[in-house]
Amino acid sequence: MNRLPGEIVKVDAAGSVALVEVAVGRHHFTATLVGSGEEAAAWPPGMGVTLLFKGSEMSLAKNLSGMISLRNRLPGTIRSIERGSLLARVMLDFEGHALESIITARSCDAMQLAVGDQVEGLVKANEMSLLPGEAA
Repeated sequence: MNRLPGEIVKVDAAGSVALVEVAVGRHHFTATLVGSGEEAAAWPPGMGVTLLFKGSEMSLAKNLSGMISLRNRLPGTIRSIERGSLLARVMLDFEGHALESIITARSCDAMQLAVGDQVEGLVKANEMSLLPGEAA
């Protein structure tokens, strides 16, 4: 499980749905929380949280250009690649945080990924979970 410490910047809630904007250093990420909008609406800006997301929920992009609807973009450097027959485990350094992405070996080969490459991890907002009350 990938973990990033951050602070709440803003919460927009409507009924049981909340969009929570979280700052991790100079980067901002969004988590969509369904079923806990009322609770999240009470979270104040500056409150410490931990963003959580699985390695299998982070896609990778290389030489990405243009617009994309995914707001959660994590620029990083590939530190290691463990390639199996079907899947590849790619470890990234995102501003000192180790992050894991699990992608298909075919994608790894097609993108010609190598240690040292600059890539972006992409995570949909609904795949981000929050652990409130954690120190940022």
